[in-house]
Amino acid sequence: MDRPELALHQLYAFAVLSEELHFGRAAERLGIAQPPLSQQIRRLEQKVGHPLFDRRSGRVVLTAAGHELLPAARRALEEVAGGLDAARRTGEGETGRIRIGFAASLALTILPGILRAYRARYPEVEMEIREMTTAPQVAALHEHAIDIGLLREPPDEQGLVAEPILSEEFVAVLPVGHPLATRRVVPVAALAGEPFVLLPRATGPTVHDRILGLCRAAGFEPRIGQFAVEWQTVSALVEAGLGVSLAPASIRRIRLKGVAYRRIEPDTARTTVAVCWRHDDRNPLIARFLEAARSEPPT
Repeated sequence: MDRPELALHQLYAFAVLSEELHFGRAAERLGIAQPPLSQQIRRLEQKVGHPLFDRRSGRVVLTAAGHELLPAARRALEEVAGGLDAARRTGEGETGRIRIGFAASLALTILPGILRAYRARYPEVEMEIREMTTAPQVAALHEHAIDIGLLREPPDEQGLVAEPILSEEFVAVLPVGHPLATRRVVPVAALAGEPFVLLPRATGPTVHDRILGLCRAAGFEPRIGQFAVEWQTVSALVEAGLGVSLAPASIRRIRLKGVAYRRIEPDTARTTVAVCWRHDDRNPLIARFLEAARSEPPT
């Protein structure tokens, strides 16, 4: 397809002159001298092949060709201006689409606040939210399937950057009828011999190992009776009497009538929640999301 090479400055000069219908005023408005304006109009007329203005009557008026070109010229200038503005806003992280992975337990703590803060700052950014455990989030980041991960116990992975945003203690998760549920603080050693409900190691290796470490430091190897992929399911299985658990303190927000959450002793272990992204990703949406995440106080 043949495309005429029309310079934007020629179209703009034409549009301004069509409004002013006076070379002197149009040149002043454009911030140039009158001869360069006349040259631009002549070049445009040469490309069209017909005069765009009639100057013979002592006045400047649009010709039929000029009337035909003017709406298209204005549309072109508006589209370019709109495209430049859209490109600027995208470059500054004000528009676009960001894909966010998150661990389900974070819906009980920091996730709503972070998403709310980000939405308030950048309402035109489309967010795609995916619920994923830690290991799948790490894989999805490497595969460019998500842009940001909100995960628990981020692994030390080459190519990824993790910024901690929350540190939680662990609590004991017990059926309400359990003898230890009457205590305010439960010694970890008192859980020896109890069947445990835990996350599989594959879904979150570090937090799984940390829980086992708590038990081993208390002098016993936990007997794992059931596995559950999400902390909500862990609580439900504990309520059903299938065992006890040790879990991040945010699990207390899962309010099940048949479950008691108690502080543990010792309580020195912590689990970390972090924002994770690819270190070489220069997407401005990520930088803006990090600003929102940093602005939200831990809950």
